[in-house]
This record gives sequence, C-alpha cells and structure tokens, in this order.
Amino acid sequence: MKLNQLANKKILILGFGKEGRASLKFIKKRVISAVIKVADKNLSADYLKKQGGFDLVIKTPGIKKELVTAPYTTATNIFFANVKNKIIGITGSKGKSTTASLIYHILKTAGRPVHLVGNIGKPMLDKLLKPIGKDDVFVCELSSYQLDDIKYSPYITVITNLFPEHMNYHGGIKDYYRAKKNIINYVRPNDYFIYNPKNKILSDWAKQINCQVLPFEERITVSQQDIPLLGEHNRDNIKAAITVVHLFKISNHVIAQAIKTFKPLPHRLEYVGKYSGIIFYNDALATTPEATIEAIKALKNVGTIFLGGEDRGYRFINLVKIIKQYRIKNIVLFPKTGQKIYRQLKLQFNKLPRIFKTTDMEEAVKFAYQCTLKNSVCLLSTASPSYSLWKNYEEKGNLFKSFVKKYSI
Repeated sequence: MKLNQLANKKILILGFGKEGRASLKFIKKRVISAVIKVADKNLSADYLKKQGGFDLVIKTPGIKKELVTAPYTTATNIFFANVKNKIIGITGSKGKSTTASLIYHILKTAGRPVHLVGNIGKPMLDKLLKPIGKDDVFVCELSSYQLDDIKYSPYITVITNLFPEHMNYHGGIKDYYRAKKNIINYVRPNDYFIYNPKNKILSDWAKQINCQVLPFEERITVSQQDIPLLGEHNRDNIKAAITVVHLFKISNHVIAQAIKTFKPLPHRLEYVGKYSGIIFYNDALATTPEATIEAIKALKNVGTIFLGGEDRGYRFINLVKIIKQYRIKNIVLFPKTGQKIYRQLKLQFNKLPRIFKTTDMEEAVKFAYQCTLKNSVCLLSTASPSYSLWKNYEEKGNLFKSFVKKYSI
C-alpha cells in the first residue's frame, strides 16, 4: 500500500510487538494526516473486538488473517509498495536467517550499500525512516507468516528448502506451502527465482513461473577448512548465497574472504565449548525433525541429545532411525513430544538407549555431564518448538549454555 493511500485514514495497528511499534513510528513520521490507534493482547484481552470504526488495520504477522474483520494491510506490504530499491527476499523452512545473513555479509564485504531486515529481528519499516541511496540493496528474511498475505515479489527470491512447519498457524501443510509460494506469485519477467534443486516441490515451482530461474550453484569456491558453518544443509545455504551475489558481479575472491570471516548465528549448531571432555553444541533453533537430523549428520559423534517440546503434529520415525544409525547412547526427553519420541524409540530399538525424561534444563545438563562419554558431543536440538517449557528458542538455548558452563569443571 502506497503512502498516499494511507493519508487521512483512521488506522488501527493490530498487534504491538517489535513490528507493530515500528509501524506506529513509521506512520506517525511519514503519514502525519493519519489517525492511529493500537490494539494488542497485552493491552486488552478483547483486543480483536476493537477493529470496528477504522478505515484500515495494519496487522502484525503473528495474528492470523482470518481474525481480521476490517480491510487490512501489513508492514511487509507497505515496505514492498514504497521501496524502489532492489530487494533480495529469502525464505524457507530452515536456513533463511543464515542465508540472509551470509548474503548481507558478502555484499557488505564487497563494499555495497546493503541492509539486513525482516524476520531476522529488524523491522523493515525502521529502515525507511532514514534516507536511502538509489543503489542501496535490502536483504529481507521473510517468514511464512509474512508471506501469507503478501502482494509483491522481491527482485530476487531465494527459497532454501521446504518441509512441514508452522502447521498450527496455517492450518495444514498445503496452506503452509501456499503461503511460502506467495513470494513468487507476483514475479516479473526480469526478476529472479533462486531455489534448492534437491527439493522436488521447489523444482516444480521453478517450471511454472515467468521469470529468470536459477538453481543453487554447485561449487563452493572456498576450501572446507575455511568454512565456518557445519553440515550439508549449511553448504546448501552457502551455495544459495553465492548464486545471489554472483548476480551483483561479486568476485570469487571477495566471496571466499567473506565466507571465511562470517560468524555463525547463535542457536544454530553453535559451539558452546568443551567441558569435562564433552563437546557441547547449542542447536536450539532446530525445531523440526528435519533440522535435528541435519545436525546429527553434521556432528556425527553425538553421545547425548536433548529432544522434545511443543507438539505440532510432526512425525519422528525418520529422526529415530537416524538416532539408531548414529548409535546415540543418551537421550533427554522434554514434554510434550518427548512422549511421542519415546513411543517411536520403543518401536525401533530392541534395547533402548539411556533415557532421561524431565521438564528441567538444569537437570538435563546434569544428566549429560554424568552420562556423556569424553570426546563425544552433547547436542541440544529438540526437533520440536520450544513453547511447551520455554518462551522461545533463545531462552531454551541460553539456559542450556548457562547450565553447561555452571557445571563445568
């Protein structure tokens, strides 16, 4: 929605978290004729009933569109409508934050004027409060929540991968995939779609759209020892980033230097340290079975794994098969999916690994110190969302790290 379409309107900002606050600041500064009110669950239990009498609602991504009863737009749509600069949009079930951050880091290393915004925790509209150069580039991480009702496609779209996620929000796998596909529904012939060719659904989408289509490049022009990211999934993320930055004519020398100096993001196969001979990794953002499988494959020598969390209807049979294949000896199980994983373990194992069921991260870490063999890995990678016990994955990961250090010798 263009700024002139917001003029003289009575606007309700529905949801007042980080993005809602950014929307309020932006509208107040850029559309001074607008009358703005705010509704949020922390301000009123019946906040959704306050939508009457407004010309327009600006909905936060966390609120389902079905709950909006008035004409509405989103901060994402306002951003896309009012930015003429090149936007690189990155989405995917996992890997989007790492890929977006890596693209940003390479372009920054190359001296390009670039901004990292979006679902990574930096509201897009905040960047529009300051002057923007005509050559500035926006690297924008986009979640399925943001894409569910988007009306624009980026100049360059990257989809890292696709598997079941956020089905409680979208109502099922088909609607989740439909939300993700929205990112390419408005492409123009000169736009680019960059995709992971390993994924059949993405490969099918690539055949259906009218724009320039590129699979991830196959080669990484950096030696393995200089890559700071673990795992085959991260190699895919690197290939995605290389494919993007080559469109900006960035040399392989600069790309190699940038990859070497890239700092992995917290809570994503994050090395915590080696204590009492045990190697600890924090992979708190691995909130699906697929992500945890990739973590196990990347580290290989996992002696103890922490699993379980909120139940989103995931199936754990493939994860349990990997646990068996990699001979993981100790398993911590948190509710609620811990019980589902336990039932699957009993089906797959004649003799179960050592199991510790708990609701307490401190007790889980104590168990790991007692049972994990020296020179093997203790991995927090729960294969389920965090909300059964923790506020979010950051809280879960930070608790893990703090107790690991507390009980180290």
